[in-house]
Amino acid sequence: MPTLRHLTLTLLLGVLGMFPIAQANETTWQALQKGGLVILMRHSLAPGIGDSPGFVLEACETQRNLSSEGRAHALAAGQALRERGVVIDVVYSSQWCRALETAELMALEAVVPAPWLNSFFRGRGDQVAITQAARERIAGWQGPGNILLVTHQVNITALTGGGVSSGEMVVVRPQEEGFTVVGRLSVPSR
Repeated sequence: MPTLRHLTLTLLLGVLGMFPIAQANETTWQALQKGGLVILMRHSLAPGIGDSPGFVLEACETQRNLSSEGRAHALAAGQALRERGVVIDVVYSSQWCRALETAELMALEAVVPAPWLNSFFRGRGDQVAITQAARERIAGWQGPGNILLVTHQVNITALTGGGVSSGEMVVVRPQEEGFTVVGRLSVPSR
């Protein structure tokens, strides 16, 4: 049976363990305030996996769509970027309804639908061509502000090599040959 000392130590280590994450988040926010970065964002919460066999790009009713929690998150994410003074020059989004709605609810700039951000999950698109087009867009970004790319988990994983949660943002710095990851941000719903 755990002792009070053991429980106290476990709690203290848990609390202390939060500080590096908070510091990393603050560093990422500060980098975004300076501009010239690219935010790769997975659309907000749309429960389920993939889309139905009857998927039609132009028909939202055939797709997985944002839940009320997903819509609240998208609003909160846009608000957090504004409150932190993060300048967004351009917003591109996958043409999937859940990505477009996320980008529109964030209300940062006019949303430009971009086929090069569309999902290729379960063979819906050409993974190599879509990933290459996204890499070229990222590498070509110079600012002065930041660019927001709202897309899907598979796209972000193909670009960065890591997974991403619904609504999570991976912030990258363009370089001559690709990019480096600056940090990750998760904004809680309000």
